[in-house]
Amino acid sequence: MNSKGHGGWFLLLGLLLGVGLSVGQGVLADRAGTQKVPLDDIRNFVEILERVKQEYVEPIDEGTLIQNAVRGMLSGLDPHSAYLDASEFKEMQINTSGRFGGLGIEVQMEDGFVRVVAPIDDTPAAKAGLQPGDLIIKLDDTQVKGLTLNDAVNRMRGEPGTSIRLTILREKLDAPFVVTLTRDVINVQSIKRRVLEPGYGYVRITQFRNDAGKDLEDALKKLVSENKGPLRGLVLDLRNNPGGLLTAAVEVADVFQDSGLVVYTQGRNGAGRQNFQARPGDDLLGAPMVVLINGGSASASEIVAGALQDNKRALVVGTRSFGKGSVQTVLPLPSGDAIKLTTARYYTPNGRSIQAEGIEPDIPLQPVKVSRVEQAIGPVRESELSGRLAPEAKPVSGGVPAEADEADGGLVAADYQLYEALNLLKGMTLLQSRR
Repeated sequence: MNSKGHGGWFLLLGLLLGVGLSVGQGVLADRAGTQKVPLDDIRNFVEILERVKQEYVEPIDEGTLIQNAVRGMLSGLDPHSAYLDASEFKEMQINTSGRFGGLGIEVQMEDGFVRVVAPIDDTPAAKAGLQPGDLIIKLDDTQVKGLTLNDAVNRMRGEPGTSIRLTILREKLDAPFVVTLTRDVINVQSIKRRVLEPGYGYVRITQFRNDAGKDLEDALKKLVSENKGPLRGLVLDLRNNPGGLLTAAVEVADVFQDSGLVVYTQGRNGAGRQNFQARPGDDLLGAPMVVLINGGSASASEIVAGALQDNKRALVVGTRSFGKGSVQTVLPLPSGDAIKLTTARYYTPNGRSIQAEGIEPDIPLQPVKVSRVEQAIGPVRESELSGRLAPEAKPVSGGVPAEADEADGGLVAADYQLYEALNLLKGMTLLQSRR
């Protein structure tokens, strides 16, 4: 390696690192002078770059080498830090807006494979039955091992109507299985709502996008209108919600909190604490709440669940959440590229860190399949006995309609966790009214 090339690399690296080069010293000092970069490590890095440039089997330009080095540096920090070129940066902005093309699946890299965090409702991935925790090991005939997360995501994206085969490894299954998905335009509706029973509402949030807070307020107003009066209670469903924007999570929790801390973030060594407080006003007027979570509830979902749990605003039901308790900051670069860097951890109002721990539900409740047991001969009732006393006439109470039993039977079979959440909500409402 000639001295001219060596010196050129040192100048380039000095500019990249934002450091001043002091000839004859064993270190490079940063701008603040508090940390130092060993000169031997810089020499080693430059030596590797030169060796690759000169001896790799195919020609490769310096820009590509530097970009790959930066990608490796960021991806080695944690699963969520990344280098985004201009197209990837634009794609991330599209995803945040809630409309994009692909399969409708939130993923991250784990041990060289693509791990499913959560499928998005009403998308090809959700309809095919993909589950949180599934590992994608092949995309068509291409092994995922060796691909970057961005490479894998780009392969899953494509023109609507085209197909892709995913080879899935699922826990508790003996062998991988193949699922063929047809790509579609993913237009995520982040808020879904319905009246479960008179007085009891249901809201599901699928992602925390820019307008999640406003969309939630609109959904609650429509629920009140459909219910023809204020709600007696609400189930907030955050299952399989992979998260989204921190600000959106704060806005959603604020809809139900009249005051108090929602979440706080803290950077390295406890520096730069930032508190996010709720503003006065509770759109639900203090009515009881149950929040549903599971292993696919991540990031912003955990902020909301943790805030409502710590502030004793809601009962959290389900299974332990994913455990992503870190904040990523997107830093645009002059080139049009960007870096996504983990800059802080977030904490619930009571100071709990969610990172790698998740939110523990107040009432653990596993998802199960329930079916009605058909009885050939039912038990004999008093009303069937000969010579029985006639029942006394009583006024109609105006309670739950007679068909509620049938509706409950449908709900318990379709979604046992939601069925139990509704029962808990009824109990909380009854207890509140008696108090």
